[in-house]
Amino acid sequence: MNMAKQKESSSYGVLKRNLLSWVIIVSITPLILVSCIILYQFKISYHEKVEAHLEELVRKHKQNIDTFLVEKLANIQALAKTCRFDEISDDVSLQYRLDVLQQSFGRVFVDLGVINAEGRQVAYAGPFKLGQAQYAKAEWFQQALQREYYKSDVFLGLRGLPHFIIAVRETWDEKTWILRATIDFVAFNNLVQEIHVGETGFAFILNKEGKFQTKPLLEINPDSKPYTEFLGYGEKAKEKIHIVERQDEAGNKNIYVAAFLKHGDWLLIFQQRASDAFSDFTNTLKVAIIFILIGGLAIITMAFVLSKRLIALISQVDQEKEIMNEQIVETGKLASIGELASGIAHEINNPVAIMVEEAGWIGDLLEEEEFKEGENLDEFKRALKQINTQGKRCKEITHKLLSFARKTDSRIQDVHINEMMEELVALSSQRARYANVTINTDFQEELPSLRVSQSELQQVFLNLINNALDAMGKDGGEINITTIEKENNIIIGVDDNGQGIAAANLNRIFDPFYTTKPVGKGTGLGLSICYGIIKKLGGEIKVRSTKGSGTKFRVYISISGISEIDNDNNNG
Repeated sequence: MNMAKQKESSSYGVLKRNLLSWVIIVSITPLILVSCIILYQFKISYHEKVEAHLEELVRKHKQNIDTFLVEKLANIQALAKTCRFDEISDDVSLQYRLDVLQQSFGRVFVDLGVINAEGRQVAYAGPFKLGQAQYAKAEWFQQALQREYYKSDVFLGLRGLPHFIIAVRETWDEKTWILRATIDFVAFNNLVQEIHVGETGFAFILNKEGKFQTKPLLEINPDSKPYTEFLGYGEKAKEKIHIVERQDEAGNKNIYVAAFLKHGDWLLIFQQRASDAFSDFTNTLKVAIIFILIGGLAIITMAFVLSKRLIALISQVDQEKEIMNEQIVETGKLASIGELASGIAHEINNPVAIMVEEAGWIGDLLEEEEFKEGENLDEFKRALKQINTQGKRCKEITHKLLSFARKTDSRIQDVHINEMMEELVALSSQRARYANVTINTDFQEELPSLRVSQSELQQVFLNLINNALDAMGKDGGEINITTIEKENNIIIGVDDNGQGIAAANLNRIFDPFYTTKPVGKGTGLGLSICYGIIKKLGGEIKVRSTKGSGTKFRVYISISGISEIDNDNNNG
């Protein structure tokens, strides 16, 4: 038995694991697939959005810086065009022009200088002592002599501070002269550093040689990639905005956006850590993962609960099936026993009938003359009378047993409740006597007959009487059986003063397979069958019980209800 239970428990465990696995796989797989697809599409879309935003940001600032340089060049060109060499070749006149420029455009213009063709500065206005400075060998001066205007790279020069100049070439009295303006490096550097996004996004400018034209916020190596790649682009590529993602020398992944300035002489570079640029996506991804984990945990929990309940239900159904199989076997046994009892009753009836006939014949013989004078005649007559009485009793018992065994069909017929109950009491009297139980009856006379199945009613009340006998203790007790007609109902009562039923169990006694009897003593089907039979007849069965004080059953059978059921059956 233990081996069978272990095997059954193992099979349930395998079924539970399989069910749990399939529920989790079927539920979580679509969740993960759909979530991954959505997050992947969102990632692509978000990356495109960020790159488009950065591209537009750099393009706008490229235009602003180019516009700044063009405007400053235009200011110096206008000053050079409107003033002759002799008008601004002294410091006072030049200082006046510088004051006007600074009042109009702020401190962007640091100083002004007028340089003759030999490279000597003939006039100077500004905060530095650069009067009569010699620029003949300066690169910017050589470049300025060959062009109408020139914008230099950032350099230290004579003042020792980073700056760049805008120079415009003019001619006076067939002599070349140059008007030079120094642009404030701090103002220009701040203009570039305005391109600041997030915590790590910043911009700076490199010239063709890869030298800084503005000060970057972080230390970087301009000779590394992708800066060298940008600077190596051809002329056509210089008209576009370039975006790449690369790892720097420290192993950090960055986004680089590059645009060329000053007709390709300068390179504006914006760079930002990829983790910073896509931080919103990372946060969204974390929240999504949390919700996916919560959803997965809920699915797993549901799978555990569902599989546990299903396995419990399957186990219960299997147990009920097993009990039903046992009941079928027991029913087969009872049927066999019924047939055997019927045969035994027939076999007993025959010798009992012969015994009674022989006793009668001996009685007739004792009436003859030769036996009348016998001194034991009275004793013989007493013995014959006893044999006759007990024989008739045996015949009556076997007759009742045969009557109950044969009435197993459910055919509708007229049934007299009192007569049927008397037969059942007589059938149960022998067991009651052995159990030291007294069965008392109180039947109302002249009760109307009922058109019902007698075998079904016999089954109901024999079950109630047997239950009452089972409820008695070793000291026995009393069973009171009553019948009464009241309010168009025939009420049959079966009361006992046995052990009673606990209040907690009272509501379940009519449930199938529920029993309070010890294992092997009851099937739990008797009262359930009784309940079903009475309900089918349109009646009602009620019970009241107190633990230790006994139990009272009342069966209500409606007289009119029975007639209606009978008519319906006939019509059907």
